[in-house]
Amino acid sequence: MVLARLLAARGAVAGAVVVLLLFLLAFAGPHLTPWDYATPDYGALRRPPSATHWFGTNGIGQDVFAQTLRGLQKSLVIGLLVALFSTVLASLVGACAGYFGGWTDRLLMFLVDLMLVFPSFLVITIVSPRLKGAGWLAFVLLLALFNWMITARVVRSMTLSLREREFVRAARFMGVHPLRIITRHVLPNVASFLIIDATLAVGGAVMSETALSYFGFGVKAPDVSLGTLLAAGTSEAPVFPWLFYFAAGLLVLFVLAVNLIGDGLRDALDPTSEAARRPRRSRRSRSRGRGPDHGDRGDHGGRSEHGHDRATGKRSRA
Repeated sequence: MVLARLLAARGAVAGAVVVLLLFLLAFAGPHLTPWDYATPDYGALRRPPSATHWFGTNGIGQDVFAQTLRGLQKSLVIGLLVALFSTVLASLVGACAGYFGGWTDRLLMFLVDLMLVFPSFLVITIVSPRLKGAGWLAFVLLLALFNWMITARVVRSMTLSLREREFVRAARFMGVHPLRIITRHVLPNVASFLIIDATLAVGGAVMSETALSYFGFGVKAPDVSLGTLLAAGTSEAPVFPWLFYFAAGLLVLFVLAVNLIGDGLRDALDPTSEAARRPRRSRRSRSRGRGPDHGDRGDHGGRSEHGHDRATGKRSRA
């Protein structure tokens, strides 16, 4: 039923197709060109798009097509990993706080409030330069560390109502371990919210990575991301637009596609949404359209005089 609702949402299907095509372009596209993203062509400096360099070249002769695909690759991977780590952390912290209650709840919520007070952008800009030797995975963990608190609060509030449900209380009375109850009974019942939140967190993580890389606090040279490409091409965009607009267009396209998928998942997983009620209405209208024919056949068979007399005769004999 959820899959049927999701496939009926044209925006979600279009967003999923766009995301799939972007992944294919990011990981299969570099094999279509002979140029590497770090290899310069000194005979073609700031050349416009051509048959040799499809997206043109930058100031030192590097192929913009190869660089854009490398940046898209890096941004997609960072966005997916940040969304995965932050969603897992938020679900565990929120579910444990809501289920155990008491001092566990107070301690975890104090940690959440403390993390919300910290200006995440300022902390990342201070810490990220000290992680140059750790690579971009440390940057992923740093972004995920400041991207889970709101989700944890929502999961906690949902767990507070779920822990009083009959199936959770029955498992508790049977002596099932609390962590098993959380993983087998609580988290599956908040999975719809977590799926939607993780989908939208991918776009948010890509935008955060782009913003930080734009200001020089994200992916470091010689590697590239969409943020570093935008930062390098901003000043030259009026004169050499291919240095900026290809990377910007892919970024906007990806974020819009992810938002469309998130909207479609929300409507498909929420039984109270208008999209979820629409298939039911269509089935009811079809059944109403067939109703008179079935009713006539039913009346015809049930009201035959022979059957009525026979039944009456049986009752009278009885």
